[in-house]
Amino acid sequence: MAQSAAKTGFGDLPKEFREYASSAIAVLPVPYDGTSTWKKGADKGPAALLEASANMELFDIETKSEVYRRGIHTLPAISHKGDPDALAPKVEKAVAKILDDGKFPVTLGGEHSISIGAIRAVAKKWSDVSILQLDAHADTREEFHGSKCNHACVMARAREVAPITQVGIRAIDAEEFPKLDKRRVFWGHDLCGRTDDKWIENVISQQSKHVYVTIDLDCFDPSIVPATGTPEAGGLTWVQVNDLLKRLCQRRKVVGFDIVELLPTPGQWASEMLASKLAYRFLSEVFEAAKPTPKVSKT
Repeated sequence: MAQSAAKTGFGDLPKEFREYASSAIAVLPVPYDGTSTWKKGADKGPAALLEASANMELFDIETKSEVYRRGIHTLPAISHKGDPDALAPKVEKAVAKILDDGKFPVTLGGEHSISIGAIRAVAKKWSDVSILQLDAHADTREEFHGSKCNHACVMARAREVAPITQVGIRAIDAEEFPKLDKRRVFWGHDLCGRTDDKWIENVISQQSKHVYVTIDLDCFDPSIVPATGTPEAGGLTWVQVNDLLKRLCQRRKVVGFDIVELLPTPGQWASEMLASKLAYRFLSEVFEAAKPTPKVSKT
């Protein structure tokens, strides 16, 4: 990571926009890669995303805003060398504190198992929360390699505490298929190449008043984001994901999100920049939607 980004966190912001007490947003890096089964290196993802964010323009064109002025504080990374079952409570405690402090949580992985604790924290905070997953993989195994909190089990744990909707799915194990709620799965092969937006409306209609979003970067087609541990052909485009998140923010209250499975790869820094821009774009839409409605003056 560039020295400045290592010291200042997301966006390499001036000090007045990164103090915890005055920041509306808290970024929590969780550089964990204990259960990935193919390419290793997702533990380097949070640092690479933060470094890329230091080289990002901070004016958001679509909302005509600078969300960093709300304050973005980057917390110390959660360091964990053990199994994911022991990691989940650590992340849950950290995200719960962020929520209790009235801040918006952004958790950066690391592999997808880091999302379990964050999902549990928001489910305890809001009884009516739903979980929106953008991913190539269903991640609904009940257990994998002896762990119920493996990266392949994250959405099985999520559906224990809240309704889930899964978008972009195009790789599952045969044992997962019967247990999926097919009404709430938007298959990658059905979305790939589509230019209509009816599916976006269908996704949003399934969400509760409060929504937590977990984004595995392999939801994108690998031609767009090759730097991830288990890429799958036939994924989503930047425009599709951007449109979905924008309209979700306009119609529901997003209460937090995570971005996981960035695997820094030599020569593929575009993936790192996309991940950082995705976080900033999403934050821009979240806080644009949160602006109070202007009062209409009576004549």
